[in-house]
Amino acid sequence: MRDPNISRSVAGQLSPVRRASDLRRLRAERFDVLVIGGGVTGAGAALDAASRGLKVALVEARDLAAGTSSRSSKLIHGGLRYLEQLEFHLVHEALTERGLLATRLAPHLVRPVPIMVPLPAGRGLRDLPARIFRRSYYGAGVAAYDAFAGVFGGGRGMPLHRHLTREGARRIFPSLRADALAGAIRYYDGQVDDARLVVTLARTAASLGATVVSSARAVGLIRQAREVTGVRVRDLEAPPGSPNAEFEVQARTVIAATGVWSDDMSRMLNDVGLRPGVRVRASKGVHLVVPRSAITGETGLILRTASSVLFVIPWGGHWIIGTTDTDWRLDRSHPAASARDIDYLLQQVNTVLDRPLTTADIEGVYAGLRPLLAGEADSTSKLSREHAVFEPMLGLLLVAGGKYTTYRVMASDVVDRAARRLGGARSSRTADLPLLGADGYPAMWRDRADLARRHGVPVGVVEHLLERYGTLTLDLLALVDADPLLASPLAGAPEYLAAEVAYAARAEGALHLEDVLTRRTRISFETSHRGLESAEHTAELMGAVLGWDAATRAREVEHYRARVEAERQSQLMPDDAAADAARLGAPDVRGYAADRGDDDQVELRPSAR
Repeated sequence: MRDPNISRSVAGQLSPVRRASDLRRLRAERFDVLVIGGGVTGAGAALDAASRGLKVALVEARDLAAGTSSRSSKLIHGGLRYLEQLEFHLVHEALTERGLLATRLAPHLVRPVPIMVPLPAGRGLRDLPARIFRRSYYGAGVAAYDAFAGVFGGGRGMPLHRHLTREGARRIFPSLRADALAGAIRYYDGQVDDARLVVTLARTAASLGATVVSSARAVGLIRQAREVTGVRVRDLEAPPGSPNAEFEVQARTVIAATGVWSDDMSRMLNDVGLRPGVRVRASKGVHLVVPRSAITGETGLILRTASSVLFVIPWGGHWIIGTTDTDWRLDRSHPAASARDIDYLLQQVNTVLDRPLTTADIEGVYAGLRPLLAGEADSTSKLSREHAVFEPMLGLLLVAGGKYTTYRVMASDVVDRAARRLGGARSSRTADLPLLGADGYPAMWRDRADLARRHGVPVGVVEHLLERYGTLTLDLLALVDADPLLASPLAGAPEYLAAEVAYAARAEGALHLEDVLTRRTRISFETSHRGLESAEHTAELMGAVLGWDAATRAREVEHYRARVEAERQSQLMPDDAAADAARLGAPDVRGYAADRGDDDQVELRPSAR
């Protein structure tokens, strides 16, 4: 539990000093719950357990949100298409979570985004009945979506839908081809910077006393007889050959929230004769980022494709276009987008745009993997977005499947199981626990002009910070007050402040250049240079906090350049296999071996104690 004399903001800082302290705790203490995985589900589970008063630790092999949880469509949504599939319970659950996030838990990170459903144009009077049917059909679906949000949504937080004529739709979205639509329906969902939400979850858990350590890879489960009693961990930041690089962490319960790596746990348990009973398949989702000037519109779009749905979502000065939905069986640490993926997305979006997009319009590309509970369906788009919690061995709980929006439900479910095992009747508190930065946010937003005046910065700067940090904006403004040079724009990405890089290293657990350029900020896909023009300035700012010498700064920059080049090469390759091979040309900055082959499988070993 945190010291009541220390503020939540300070108690939740993931600083270099805090990491060293938390590593000592991992080595010396026994935890009630040890979470493996620093994605949204793992961070959510750590927060849920800590909020119940349990002694909690979280370890993540790379960076917080380094996998799936930083590579989504940036939407907090109920799943409009689940209504069509009659999965009302999924819609109910997701809309409840959307309402909580937008109104209570993280209003500084989750905000409404308008999305338009274009209605296809017909051919004259003969198609009039079909047009009427489509408007009625889609209208009924969106109306039901709003109704679910109003009745079950835990605080709507979103405006109601509205029907639009063809002319009305093109006034709002002039880039739509006039011959491609007969009208439209506009509704609202939530938008989020997924990586920032995960970091905020982890920091909120840390503020309640949780031990949170990234670059700490679980390499083996410790057991006594048929019970898991801990995890063997390797500190990937330890000097080569350090005798302290590997150590045991003792825990009464281990929760594996490992996403697309869940099958590694399953295979490892199979080696000792256990069958977890659940399989996870990885589905690759690729997104393109283009400048806002490439498409003229005030709302997002949702389009039906032959295999899935396609979103065109406004993202600051950009558009995010995605996603694909294809099976992926190659490297899971760095899924690669191929030229085929990019061509597919361009073809789909160009069916409705008056000026077709080309590869020359693309600023950035990113690919992520969705962990889907495997079934009999041939297509990943038909696999379940539900989640499962199972206990394949005493002391070990696995949570798999699910979707980003319902992370809190997944976390609550798995920690409920842990709490019952630990003999506690504590219930989840996270539905009423605002994340760091949420407390007092509406008032601070209302008074943002005064805040800007007091600190001598433009109102636009304060607005930018408030929408990324909420009331933690005061921490960044304090850095600027102490060092006015930190108010300067970041080289190559003037919409970000130098203070944000310093803060990422001081308080948000960023250990490497890639952590800041790809997750604490989104410079790696928001700029056509993919962050290369920002790398040296960022390394200088991070190095001042983390104590990097000139050689370390140069190594970080060189590694980042190699990563960008490998990604660019992969996006020119014709298929997944070639793209994967090209992407693997750049090694991971943490020395984290991609999970390929038997040598990299997690081991299950008996305790030496």
